[in-house]
Amino acid sequence: MADHLRIDTASLIIAAPAETIYGAFIDAEALLAWLPPEGMTGELLAFEPRPGGAFRMALHYGTPGHGKTTADTDVVESEFAELVPGQRVVQLVRFRSDDPAFAGTMRMVWDLEPAEGGTRVIFLGEDVPPGISKEDHDAGLRSSLENLKVYVMGH
Repeated sequence: MADHLRIDTASLIIAAPAETIYGAFIDAEALLAWLPPEGMTGELLAFEPRPGGAFRMALHYGTPGHGKTTADTDVVESEFAELVPGQRVVQLVRFRSDDPAFAGTMRMVWDLEPAEGGTRVIFLGEDVPPGISKEDHDAGLRSSLENLKVYVMGH
């Protein structure tokens, strides 16, 4: 279990109200627009934005050879563990993979806190599977947060 104790974090201030940002987490179209990192596209397989609701997504890589589920796809099985409007989204995430390096459940916490100039979006990933390199995860998180900013500012 010690291999699964890594915690990754990222944050970004977005010049928008927390309620607007929160809305981008519970709207299927919005989530598809901002969550997939650069170089990837998303496909929702299930989306029930309520506590205990399913959130299943296929993330497709632009180039094969990087996927956890298939050569070019990650299938992420998630559950909304907690939804606090305008404040917090907690997801329990599992990758569908035969590789034990991606096994286990990662807890993803997105907190929205007031900040000068808008809202600070704080990501905390607990129990990050060891198969996800810190460098790749950091780059993906930065990309998703920037996508979220662009999406929210454009809507």
